[in-house]
Amino acid sequence: MTVSSDLLTVLKAERTEPPKATPPPPALPLAAAAVAAVLVTVTLTAATAQSVSKVLPGFGLPVVGGAVVVAVAVLTLLRPALRAVRSGRAAAAAWSEDRRADARRAASEGREDARTVLGWCLAALVLLGAVWFLFANDRAVQRTFLDGEVIGISLRETASAFGTNLFIAVAAQILILVWGLALALARMAPGRTGRPLRLLATAYIDGFRAVPAIIVIYLIGFGLPLAEVPLLSSLSPVWFAILALTLTYGAYVAEVFRAGIESIAPGQSAAARSLGLSHSATLRHVVLPQATRRVVPPLLNDFISLQKDTALVNVIGTIDAFNQSKIFASNHFNLSSVTVVAALFILITIPQARLVDRLVAREQRRGKGA
Repeated sequence: MTVSSDLLTVLKAERTEPPKATPPPPALPLAAAAVAAVLVTVTLTAATAQSVSKVLPGFGLPVVGGAVVVAVAVLTLLRPALRAVRSGRAAAAAWSEDRRADARRAASEGREDARTVLGWCLAALVLLGAVWFLFANDRAVQRTFLDGEVIGISLRETASAFGTNLFIAVAAQILILVWGLALALARMAPGRTGRPLRLLATAYIDGFRAVPAIIVIYLIGFGLPLAEVPLLSSLSPVWFAILALTLTYGAYVAEVFRAGIESIAPGQSAAARSLGLSHSATLRHVVLPQATRRVVPPLLNDFISLQKDTALVNVIGTIDAFNQSKIFASNHFNLSSVTVVAALFILITIPQARLVDRLVAREQRRGKGA
């Protein structure tokens, strides 16, 4: 009994012994990497400025001035980098003195400063890489894609032709909303009587989501005139493009609407039906108003893709911005006019992308508040 009691005492002591504390991740290696990154970035800035000034001898002063600004901005990162080094040393000293809380706090601050420096240095290196790429090979890339003379010549007519892209996008968006909602409702038709509609809508949605938009545009733009379909064959290439994009994107938007409708709690539909509303009245007054608010962000994402796909209409001869830019590119053996088209699409797409982000954030805040 005495031996057993002593053994139990030893086991209890081992159980109550506190676990050995592990030191925080060291900050000094990361801080040293941050200091090295600052020095490397400043060196590469000077080297890039030197190479650019050789390519642009008439702009030596502006190039050097810009390099000095970048170098000074990067050198300001030495302060947090050195602070990270000091924090790393302080963390090591505090841990050796058994001041664990101080050690962990100093190590965390050091790692945070070092990561911040590394992030900004990485951004500066990406910028320097872009500058080097533009001016490499005696400015071959810059002259091919960013020739100021060709941009000035093509800008007016390319921007005017871009109005065709905007018209196609807006007209198609209106038709897609109607057609997509009709497809969604057909796919969700209730009961046995709605089964044929569900099968047809499902087959349509699966089929048009599987076929690339450019193939649909090509088939409609050239197929309808060849088949001499009454009314449709006499349409202009612009309306052929609108019809093709409506058929294609209607399938995607139908799934967006269906997801929004199915996200509404079934109890709301049941409550509306118990009050005497018909199925269609329940959809119109209860389900669709709520579902529409929820599907706005994904709808905008689809419409951003639609706007970019309006450039595909050049395959049927529509004189849009891309086709117009290709004419200039062929005449001048230069692609700067195509860069203008890319810039125009960026100008109308990025604000919409930011709007989608704001709508998504607002919907998330509303969900958390609920």
